[in-house]
Amino acid sequence: MPQSPAECVFCKIYAGEIPGEFLYRDDRCFVIRDINPVAPVHLLVIPVEHYVHSVDASPEHEAMLGHLMLVAQTVAKQEGVYETGYRMAVNQGPNAGQTVDHLHLHVIGGRRLEHEG
Repeated sequence: MPQSPAECVFCKIYAGEIPGEFLYRDDRCFVIRDINPVAPVHLLVIPVEHYVHSVDASPEHEAMLGHLMLVAQTVAKQEGVYETGYRMAVNQGPNAGQTVDHLHLHVIGGRRLEHEG
């Protein structure tokens, strides 16, 4: 059963109930470091609004979803991986590795990444 916003660790971080270092923050999203990084740079771009999966989004969320990708570009520049390359990934559901029931975009870089798929 998906978590409610009251139970969601990302919502709690945004609300200040759990400590978190914000690398970026605006009225639509925020960025934190992944606590279990798979590369030297592993950031999470998280919408403020609580969605569990991208399928929960509707056409009215198109601008916000695009905003997440633009913010990913901004933080990739801040972290020094923009020029050398980075991966953006969204895990949807347990078989894809989603561990927090709140839509988020991974920004991964800082080393050569193997091709998956």
